[in-house]
Amino acid sequence: METVAFIGVGNLGLPMAANLVKAGHSVAAFDVVEDNLDAAVKAGCRRAEDVCDAARTATIIITMVPSGKEVKQVCIADGMIEAANPGSLFIDCSTVDMASASLVKEAARASGHDMVDAPVSGGSVRAAQGKLTIMVGGNESAFAKAEPVLSCMADSVQHLGGDGTGLAAKICNNIIAGASLAAVSEAFVLAERFGLEPRKFYEVASRSSGQCWALNAMCPAPGIVPDAPSSNGYKPGGAATMLMKDLAMAQDAAAAAGMASPMSSTTLSLYTLFCNAGLGDLDVSAIIKLYSNGLPVGHDLD
Repeated sequence: METVAFIGVGNLGLPMAANLVKAGHSVAAFDVVEDNLDAAVKAGCRRAEDVCDAARTATIIITMVPSGKEVKQVCIADGMIEAANPGSLFIDCSTVDMASASLVKEAARASGHDMVDAPVSGGSVRAAQGKLTIMVGGNESAFAKAEPVLSCMADSVQHLGGDGTGLAAKICNNIIAGASLAAVSEAFVLAERFGLEPRKFYEVASRSSGQCWALNAMCPAPGIVPDAPSSNGYKPGGAATMLMKDLAMAQDAAAAAGMASPMSSTTLSLYTLFCNAGLGDLDVSAIIKLYSNGLPVGHDLD
């Protein structure tokens, strides 16, 4: 069993770290939010004093933080890369921009470590079940070392290729997720205005060409899918602010590739309106509130 440092034990990181403990790994956890760290200790993790304290005891270091800014902060500015044991493996499960990921990987390798990008998909419910999907980019030897640990937290761990391929898959996947959630939300509000009862519409759409993850598992209309965030006060499996960030990264990536991306652009505009209304801490499926609260007819999203 490995000794693991886990940096960032929030909505997703906490159940991920807890599953590592359940699998028999020794986990040193750190988070800037004291309540998150208390919860990790209750789950069986050791409380680290800071990121360097966590890294000094570990052979594998996992980061699960909001953005590239935080990854650079904990790994470089706070000195975690320098504090790590020689030959440690860094696994970044955050969804960050390519430039930040590349910078941190270069710093890790310059200090004698290896690193993979390993963003996750599935939300907090699947994280608690150990059924995340994890997309990994990095060299073969690093993946071989990372895979047994990642498998404690996921039922699908896919090695997609070299550096950045895991992030590329996550960014592209979230274009589909965000656009699907917005489309399903729009359809439910329109159906209700036509006089359709939401549950009856769900029974039809979930068995027709409209069936998809956003409908069948994450139905934004409350009271239809019991485990969906909508049926639990839109408590976030994944916060809308995080999807907005990912969609913005998708726009940047498309621009860098010289490709038009109207779908992600429109979806980003919707989530930006939603988050700017003060609702960004709700689950991504709460985007339905943007429609039910009255998005103006012909609203210019630009």
